[in-house]
Amino acid sequence: MIIEHARAARGLRAMVLCGASAAALVPGSTFAQDAAAGVRAADSGPNADASASQDATGNAIIVTATKREQTLQEIPVAVTVTTAETLEREQIRDLRDLQSVVPSLRVTQLQSSANTNFIIRGFGNGANNAGIEPSVGVFVDGVYRSRTSAQIGDLPNVARIEVLRGPQSTLFGKNASAGVISIITRPPSFTPTGSVEFAYGNYDAMVGKAYVSGPLDDSFAVSLAGGINRRDGYNRDAGSDTRTNERDRWFVRGQGLFDNGGALTARLIVDYDRIDENCCGVVNLQSSAATAAIRALGGQVNDPADRFANVVYNNFPSTNLIENAGVSWEFDADLGPVALTSITAFRETEGDFSQDVDFTSADLLRRDYAQTLDTFTQELRASGNFGPVSALAGLFYFDEKVREDQTVSRGLAFRPFADLAIGGTGSGAAVANLEGTLGTLYGNPTQFIGQFFRPGLLETGTFLLDNQALSLFGQADVELTAGLVLTLGGNYTMDDKQSTTAYRSTDVFSGIDLVDAGNRAITAQGIATTVGTLLMLGRPASQAEIGAFAQANPAGFAQVRAGAQAFADANDSNPQVNPLLGARALQIFPPFLNIPNAVESGETSDNDLSYTVRLAYDVNPTVNVYASYATGFKASSFNLSRDSRPFAGDAGALAGAGLSPNNLAFGSRFAGPEEATVIELGFKGNWGRYSANLTGFRQDIDGFQSNIFTGTGFFLANAGKQRTFGVEFEGTANPVEPLTLNLGVTWLDATYDEFPLSGVGDLSGRSVAGVPPWTVVVGGQWEQPLGNGDAVALRSTFHYESETNIVEGLPGFAGQGQDAAIAAADQFSREVKDLSASLTYIFTDLGLELSVWGRNLLDDRYLLSIFDSVAQPLAVSGYTNQPRTYGATARWRWR
Repeated sequence: MIIEHARAARGLRAMVLCGASAAALVPGSTFAQDAAAGVRAADSGPNADASASQDATGNAIIVTATKREQTLQEIPVAVTVTTAETLEREQIRDLRDLQSVVPSLRVTQLQSSANTNFIIRGFGNGANNAGIEPSVGVFVDGVYRSRTSAQIGDLPNVARIEVLRGPQSTLFGKNASAGVISIITRPPSFTPTGSVEFAYGNYDAMVGKAYVSGPLDDSFAVSLAGGINRRDGYNRDAGSDTRTNERDRWFVRGQGLFDNGGALTARLIVDYDRIDENCCGVVNLQSSAATAAIRALGGQVNDPADRFANVVYNNFPSTNLIENAGVSWEFDADLGPVALTSITAFRETEGDFSQDVDFTSADLLRRDYAQTLDTFTQELRASGNFGPVSALAGLFYFDEKVREDQTVSRGLAFRPFADLAIGGTGSGAAVANLEGTLGTLYGNPTQFIGQFFRPGLLETGTFLLDNQALSLFGQADVELTAGLVLTLGGNYTMDDKQSTTAYRSTDVFSGIDLVDAGNRAITAQGIATTVGTLLMLGRPASQAEIGAFAQANPAGFAQVRAGAQAFADANDSNPQVNPLLGARALQIFPPFLNIPNAVESGETSDNDLSYTVRLAYDVNPTVNVYASYATGFKASSFNLSRDSRPFAGDAGALAGAGLSPNNLAFGSRFAGPEEATVIELGFKGNWGRYSANLTGFRQDIDGFQSNIFTGTGFFLANAGKQRTFGVEFEGTANPVEPLTLNLGVTWLDATYDEFPLSGVGDLSGRSVAGVPPWTVVVGGQWEQPLGNGDAVALRSTFHYESETNIVEGLPGFAGQGQDAAIAAADQFSREVKDLSASLTYIFTDLGLELSVWGRNLLDDRYLLSIFDSVAQPLAVSGYTNQPRTYGATARWRWR
């Protein structure tokens, strides 16, 4: 859907009123300190900062990780900075590509174009479950982006990206328990400037970007940026004769900057982006008898041995249409010793998705869903220096409404597939016999005829989430003596959520209790067999014969019936005695219990005080060290998916309230808060041409919100405690003038200290999957000046991740025991060897650059994630990474 102009106008009106209110409440306000004052004619101020940050290297780069301008050397925080030049030379187009240059960051794109998961130091979640905000907070120009669907657009005119590692809840008021990704774009310039870029690559990739900025008068400057990114999918969908994992997105972003040289500056940002893509291809990694049944019906599934052949099978393309729009006002007032800041933002995201969730060419299952997020944020803060004390205090308010409409439908091939699965030939006769048998057991032989596994709507409904949060925060840096600074900070957060569901399953077969049906069948068979024996018939007695026996010998029949019932009660859950249990694997759409209800309120109310204590010491002008203890917090998250199920502990209360329909499944309705702690020791050195940063830490998250994708939904649960020991090193060297080298090394040892209730059993004491013990990023750039004033730049980066398991276990195998569920996942691992390179000719006087480049030049192929195949018990599916890409780019700048 297109975001309606009327709604945007209402949002704009609300923002104007809010901004006016803020201006009335405080004498002035501000935007993020990196862009604090705009750009004057000489480009002093934040745009100068942007340019300086781009030109500076190593620990001389200016950052704003603590919401104040400091060099990377001065700031006692574990932070990685990626400059605009690195983004351009490495062809980093969106946040997903950023991991290739940041060793402690991992980014994966899975279920859809909107499903991007950020992990820092082994911690991170969120993905595409709309009820879960990521543990890694993403901010663009100081504005919080709460969901991945609002974060994954192409990067527009970025000055730098800061990745803050470890809990950052003290200064970033919402869900930063694992870290923060802060994107800083260039503000408008009072000097006319602009750029145009065009790139072409394999898979018919075309990327175009343009940027222009300049003054309207002495006090007001504007900028406008736009871009388009298109590429054919690198996976061929042989089932639907389309391509998937494509790119088709564009954006436009306008800014206005007021700066008359006085105490007050203001910055307005309006942006819109749109994604319309087929994504994301799934391959079969392990087949089962159900997979063989699909093939027997003529359905196509890739051979697991060909998982990296870039061929997938769907009976229709999985589409993603996502629109993001936002507006923000940023004000800064310099009142001498105190600076006041206000950042007000309203954002709206709409997404429509259709997915073939069985990931085969057979017409079995599809899922359609639409997401809407309306988000309002307001940050106010004041900062100042008072002798030896530098202090900052403020508040952050967050108000968001989430709506997700979902449907799951069954296709024409499901009934013959089910027929094969229960022992038939695919003709439907076995299903018809099952319908008649169950109808007879429940008193009407025809009541289920034609009702099982028929095509059409299976599940439909709406999930709603309202979230309001308020954070009050402050931090003070106290210089105890020359070079020794004590930092004390705190953040008190209150977070309220209310979830409402109106969802229902219409699947007749999934609502039948096969244990009860089996009990009836076993009892009837026992009576017929026993009566036949007593009457010496040599066969089971017929209903007429049983009736006659009961009438002639009521006492004897009562005894026969009691014996048959006792045997049935003892054996109705035994698959060897109750063959109906074999069809349980097809009961994948059980009844849904909505919230709120008499037992479950659908509400959470959390509050927490996070704090930071840090001591930093400048050993000399080139070396400083620090030690810190910090805590972080992330509020409860609701499971907004078809797997939102009551907790098993509520079973008794639900039964007492009459809320236990047949086959009511139990699982996870929500996950409680995450609470993080980190103990960190750091060393930073800057010796001109050389810089080095070393960090050692122990980081814990109590109640980590683990979110496992099941193919059609999510299993959400709290891990008791996840602990990670780690060491991080980042260094740069400029041994000779044309050459710059960089090295990043991260070692992580991540384990679940406690996780008794995971989807595959007790994982306590086991390593956390998906967290490589070693990650190494090594790179270099040689920029050779030429005699004519031009230059040639050769750049290359190698990103390595040591082998690690991909997931802890597969829930679909848990019926065979925890060891089987873990072993099923352990056979799949990932090791990354990613080489990128670029060669650029720089026409210095013309402002023109011509580049050739390549990413994943070794064509290293690996699995991003794995999960239980939908409707295929004991089969495994997964997502593969992007193959080698290469191309050429032309970029022209003027100023």
